[in-house]
Amino acid sequence: MLAARLPSILPPLGPRELLEVSMVQSVAGVLADGALTDRRPFRAPHHSASMAALVGGGLQAKPGEVSLAHHGVLFLDELPEFQPQALDSLRQPLETGEVAISRANHRVTYPARFQLVAAMNPCRCGKAMEPGYACKRAPNDKCMAQYQGRLSGPLLDRIDLSIDVPAVTAADLVLPPPAEGSAEVGARVAAARAMQQRRFDALGVAVATNAACPPTLIEQVAASDSAGAALLKNAADAMRLTARGYHRVLKVARTLADLDGEEKVGRKHLAEALAYRASAA
Repeated sequence: MLAARLPSILPPLGPRELLEVSMVQSVAGVLADGALTDRRPFRAPHHSASMAALVGGGLQAKPGEVSLAHHGVLFLDELPEFQPQALDSLRQPLETGEVAISRANHRVTYPARFQLVAAMNPCRCGKAMEPGYACKRAPNDKCMAQYQGRLSGPLLDRIDLSIDVPAVTAADLVLPPPAEGSAEVGARVAAARAMQQRRFDALGVAVATNAACPPTLIEQVAASDSAGAALLKNAADAMRLTARGYHRVLKVARTLADLDGEEKVGRKHLAEALAYRASAA
């Protein structure tokens, strides 16, 4: 449910983004009656989806889910239930924002700049984290390790935020709705996106978001004070961050600062970004 609401807080598609999304949908044959919408795509394939269904392929080298989610959200529920080979095929599109498909008579490159959102249980039975529960298959820790071991390290290294979501109780369901809804959150996201766009326009860089920022440039735009730099250095050593992980922490911290409306990345933004990555380790 949370993943399905994500497009409602993202800014509408810009003219260029709308054109790119429409072209991909047209090639895939899913553009219904030529209808266009500025709503960002949301794709949620079943976990039985094949590698070709995710990244594209077939006789005509049609776009896959990663391209149909271009400029939008790709949601993978029950993540470990997907075929490991299919999940690892996402690594290159996540890194480059495009996917190259080669067949005997076709070679084509499709755009694939999407936000990956995934959900999973801690183990196959889904109860390993419940107090007092003892798994029948194996000790809880072993059961969780076996299930989560279906996800490769390089794929997990490309996931920036890892958040535990506890089960909703009956008492939670009767609580009044939160004061802040999608419209309010969407306004903050739009302001942060506009801040990023102005920054990159001033630098003369043809990117629109921190996620697409080149590694060399993100070190410049996400530079912190001495306290933040020391925290990041110590955490990088302690957490054994890869070069990719290091730059992704900077991108998340830069985005957190943008959401706060702050020009400078502070120690608190780096600490929060590191906390999200520590949860995924």
